[in-house]
Amino acid sequence: MLYYLFNWLHSAFSFPGAGVFQYISFRAAAALITSLFISLIIGKRLINFLRRKQVGETIRDLGLEGQNLKQGTPTMGGLIILAAIIVPTLLFAKLHNIYIIIVLVATVWLGLIGFLDDYIKVFKKDKAGLPGKLKILGQIGLGLIVGLTMYFSDSIVIRERIRQTAYVPTTDVFGMESSSDKTKIYSKKQVKSTKTTIPFVKNNEFDYSSLVSWMGDGAKKFTWLIFIPIVIFIIIAVSNGANLTDGLDGLATGSSAIIGLTLGVLAYVSGNIVFANYLNIMYIPNTGELTIYISAFIGACIGFMWYNSFPAQVFMGDTGSLALGGIIAVFAIMIRKEILIPIFCGIFLAENLSVVMQVTWFKYTKRKYGTGRRIFKMSPLHHHFQKLGYHESKIVIRFLIVGIMLAVLTIVTLKLR
Repeated sequence: MLYYLFNWLHSAFSFPGAGVFQYISFRAAAALITSLFISLIIGKRLINFLRRKQVGETIRDLGLEGQNLKQGTPTMGGLIILAAIIVPTLLFAKLHNIYIIIVLVATVWLGLIGFLDDYIKVFKKDKAGLPGKLKILGQIGLGLIVGLTMYFSDSIVIRERIRQTAYVPTTDVFGMESSSDKTKIYSKKQVKSTKTTIPFVKNNEFDYSSLVSWMGDGAKKFTWLIFIPIVIFIIIAVSNGANLTDGLDGLATGSSAIIGLTLGVLAYVSGNIVFANYLNIMYIPNTGELTIYISAFIGACIGFMWYNSFPAQVFMGDTGSLALGGIIAVFAIMIRKEILIPIFCGIFLAENLSVVMQVTWFKYTKRKYGTGRRIFKMSPLHHHFQKLGYHESKIVIRFLIVGIMLAVLTIVTLKLR
């Protein structure tokens, strides 16, 4: 909203300083600061409100050290995160940008699903919360919205690199001038494409349409039958991964902030033709605007950690965790970096896999030997380390260090091929 106001002031009256709102870097910084401010100010008020209403977390006894101390801690703090993301985005982003519209829809959509789950648990006193099938159904609904929009909207395009012969005067060792050279430039034509980025290879683009090429000529028009289920799977997997990670104070928010910073770098370079050309990566017009959103996302996570770090004064609940994971998934899909998710979301992946492995092995050994056996002392993975005797804060810090290492590795993939 402020973007449109100051843009009008700049164009109509040449208002001093109003032109600065044209710069993504300025609006991203403003969104980050505003998000932090909202988190810190609203956070305190909301925590006090939740305490007065006795909206506390009910802790299931798992035999973990310090677990009973968390009994009654206010939950549904994800509302702080949602407000700190949405308000700065509305203030500083271009709201007609298709990518901003999609990610705002994803934020509200998954936030509502998580809120319903927390509401049922806290106010209806039903520990089961929203049935798992309904959660999955909601995530599938969002996947359909994102997938169909990405595939069919004419506003979502890329610019492909084309070969062009250009005269480049160079001199060889004998002082002789060389002939013309071939260079790659970005086409001025914007095209619909189902291409995405794959890491560690020179020609680092993969087209989903190749998955249906076996169907023969004209099969490309059926790519959506492959693309949309993949989008749905990614959203469900990452959203639930973030939900599983939210088990220790500051772990989910800290991991999400690191992932958000990584996605911010990827979005900025992908949406800037100069950086995209230098890095030899896919140029996606208009995705640079997502930098404003992800800056608010980072600020919301960091601001929430002020109250969520050990010992936590508030828990985000499913209101926050489902939304954070879904946002990360949708964001990665929009900037065509979803194949990198196993790297920069390595913490979420490990938590997911630990649960799958534990449950699968337990059921298999129970059928075979009559008694279920476990791979880990407890899943998700962070509880395994708690059972080994590590303090909660040490586990969180070490997980975050691993998250930083994975983030650096993700950024490195831009040039390491």
